[in-house]
Amino acid sequence: MKLKTKELTTCALFAALIAVGAFIKIDIPLPMYTMHFTLQWFFVLMAGFLLGAKLAPISVIVYLCIGLVGVPVFAAGGGPTYILRPGFGFLLGFVLAAFLIGAITEKLKKTNAFTLILPATVGLVAYYTVGAIYFYCMKNFYAATPVSWGIVIVDYCLITVAPDFILCVSAAVFSAKLRPVFAGILNGYSVKNKVENKA
Repeated sequence: MKLKTKELTTCALFAALIAVGAFIKIDIPLPMYTMHFTLQWFFVLMAGFLLGAKLAPISVIVYLCIGLVGVPVFAAGGGPTYILRPGFGFLLGFVLAAFLIGAITEKLKKTNAFTLILPATVGLVAYYTVGAIYFYCMKNFYAATPVSWGIVIVDYCLITVAPDFILCVSAAVFSAKLRPVFAGILNGYSVKNKVENKA
């Protein structure tokens, strides 16, 4: 898959935004783990809405690779051993979520703040599903600190799902306004020219 310069630049931009989002956070101390609630999810949503099914997951993968090679762009640092953290699954969930959000958005006949809630919700479910499964497996099969599915869901998912859904709505509102701009950038024309051509 060959990417154009503007596509590479856009992917790099969103990888950087997701990294910045990691530092805008609230630490939530839980019994076995400190939950880092960040604005990363907001920028993953924006990537899905604006970049589509091909470029959105690439931007997330670029971000993950930067963190795994040692650059401290994750909420709790960086480095290859970060994959051993139970919460790393939620970062992996960003990749699937970005793809699904982009794919569903591309199929929508109309894209406004209301219709974008659907792909955002699907992405949210995917993000939490991957994160919960990874968390459960790492706790029970690697860290040898058994935890039930009930605890994973109640203590590590439900506690942040409401604010994450608020981010879904916020990203949908912003993206509805920005989609024409990014469509112009990625397709090689300006919004101004598009309007003039319609006149």
